[in-house]
Amino acid sequence: MTRYILFTLSVFLFSTVLLADDWPEFLGPQGTARSNEIVPVSWNDNTGIAWKVDLPGSGSSSPIIVGGRVIVTCYIKGDNPSRQVLCFDKTTGNQVWVVDFPIDYREDGYQGYITEHGYASNTPVSDGVNVYAFLGKGGVHCISLDGEKKWSVDVGKDSSNRRWGSAASLVLFNNSVIVNAAEEAKAILALDKASGKELWRQEAAMLELTYGTPRIVELDNGESELVISVPGEIWSMNPVTGKLKWYAESPMTGNVSPSVIVDGETIYSFGGYRASGSIAVKAGGDQDVTDSNVSWTNRSSSYVATPLLHDGRFYWIDDRGIAYCTSAKDGEVIYRERVDNLENGRPVYASPVLIGDYVYVVTRHSGTLVYAPGDTFEPVSQNVIAGDDTDFNASPAVSDGKLYLRSDQSLYCIAD
Repeated sequence: MTRYILFTLSVFLFSTVLLADDWPEFLGPQGTARSNEIVPVSWNDNTGIAWKVDLPGSGSSSPIIVGGRVIVTCYIKGDNPSRQVLCFDKTTGNQVWVVDFPIDYREDGYQGYITEHGYASNTPVSDGVNVYAFLGKGGVHCISLDGEKKWSVDVGKDSSNRRWGSAASLVLFNNSVIVNAAEEAKAILALDKASGKELWRQEAAMLELTYGTPRIVELDNGESELVISVPGEIWSMNPVTGKLKWYAESPMTGNVSPSVIVDGETIYSFGGYRASGSIAVKAGGDQDVTDSNVSWTNRSSSYVATPLLHDGRFYWIDDRGIAYCTSAKDGEVIYRERVDNLENGRPVYASPVLIGDYVYVVTRHSGTLVYAPGDTFEPVSQNVIAGDDTDFNASPAVSDGKLYLRSDQSLYCIAD
């Protein structure tokens, strides 16, 4: 009973720190990629932009919003390269602070797939008191909302054989920061939020090419699971100890980039080399649950973006410019349509977000597509900001009736 009271109290205290309109992590609260806010459907470089600030460097990491502040990470090129964590006032765009992290180690060469997303791809996370930023080989850092460095931890300097760079974002669980350091150390680990002290670490060769962000599943029996998709399997770990609880074989072979999607006690995962498949697994169980807990597998998949789950369907636009809608019941395709007016190559890296009644998908060079969920793909608008031809790789953030976008060049606030 005492343990239950303490746990309930900790959850209550955590929830009172973050505000209702905060967007504190990758794809928003608990990674649901959903907001009840109403934001503009149409805008361009002349209308709908409340403010714009030029950034000192590039980045594919998404902005987060907490306590009236927008926080992003950047990679600064030049003779003295560094990564920066920057904070702006969400209403005015004025810079509040910047924290610099010089690069005094050897990064992978700017070649191959690293040129597609760069060196600042991990989205920060906040508990409403501090910001936690993962900078790949640059480590994990805790910064107060006032811009004070509190601690820094090196989690590895390795590279996968493919040298595709770091991508996974941090998640919080109780008093710990969970890090998918598959690229840096072939490991998943937990750090103490207050000190940065390593609480546990699990290493495995299978983690190579695991780029998605792990998620927390809250079971009906009060237990919690940390779930992540690795090449060929779904894993569930005890978030307190890091011990493996169960695993299930999956059709996703090769690199897995999308994050797992949690709906109650059901876990969905997409990904694999050339989008090799998708899967639905019921949480809970012990050891190998492939035969007992896998609801379905399907060939429908997303290679980069994390699909959006809404009303029993998944929505996304893949990196080849094809819009998908599939069923959460069995993974079967409801529609598959090529999107017009997109660039050639890999036109979409960002994940979709449901805002109000519409799906918003940021394309890399062809603006933000807005469309309604339904049986067919019918775009409502395609919003291009002229004068910015750099990559828009980041997924959007939403707060207080405003939409926040970032490119390699600028940070934008979209509002009526």
